[in-house]
Amino acid sequence: MREIASTPGGLIGLVIVVSILACAAFAPLIATHNPDSLDIAHRFATPSAAHLFGTDQLGRDVFSRQVYGSRIAMMVALSAILAGLTAGVVLGVAAAYTTPLVERLIMTAFDAVSSFPSIILALALVAVVGPSLPMVVLIVAATLVPQFGRVVRAQVLSIINSTFIEAELVLGATKARILAFHVVPNVIAPVVVLAAMEVPVVIALEAGLSFLGLGIRPPLASWGSLLQDGYQNMSKGYTPVVVACLMLAVATLGFTLCGEALRDAIDPRARRRA
Repeated sequence: MREIASTPGGLIGLVIVVSILACAAFAPLIATHNPDSLDIAHRFATPSAAHLFGTDQLGRDVFSRQVYGSRIAMMVALSAILAGLTAGVVLGVAAAYTTPLVERLIMTAFDAVSSFPSIILALALVAVVGPSLPMVVLIVAATLVPQFGRVVRAQVLSIINSTFIEAELVLGATKARILAFHVVPNVIAPVVVLAAMEVPVVIALEAGLSFLGLGIRPPLASWGSLLQDGYQNMSKGYTPVVVACLMLAVATLGFTLCGEALRDAIDPRARRRA
């Protein structure tokens, strides 16, 4: 953490990430209103002390809905990345550490998933099974598995051909011991950096699905659905759409800066090359 905060970009990214995580964790304490409470008499209210970001087309407090939207964004992003990372590590290690037949099968599956753009694959699957929070997490996780799996496979192939692995084999170490104590620990660092860089991608993908009406279902507040509501009513008030765009932009900036600083902290050679 000290390494990440030691650079201006890393510090800015860390502050943004911690703020978003705090909003997600303590949304009931931070929100000033019930995010689903309707107040038709005060629709499209301008920002004021009572409503910091104004109200939407149903009189709901925009600030409170944005705060709860951070909870949905983080829930989807962290759950999908954790699931995709776990599956990617398992399949990547299996592809590099087992038989050529298993490797070909796994790599063919990776190629099949990667051949479709993430948003197109997500739209197709959601259209078939229907939109819901668990389904969005599952679909996003599935699109991430090939990326993590390929990185893990390349790292494992590089490690198992190293001299220290040959020394371990000469000393009588089993493949299971080498995998647990040498391969997996050396693979985790680059994969964690990749996972951090994928957070804004997942947030944008979930927001895109919700914007199209194929993601999180109402009345849950998602940044994508909030952007869609604001876009449909721009002629009556532009504050909701501006706030939703800013939230997405700030979240993307924060996680990107934090991910780059994390990469430099874990791999000092990258910092020296920069």
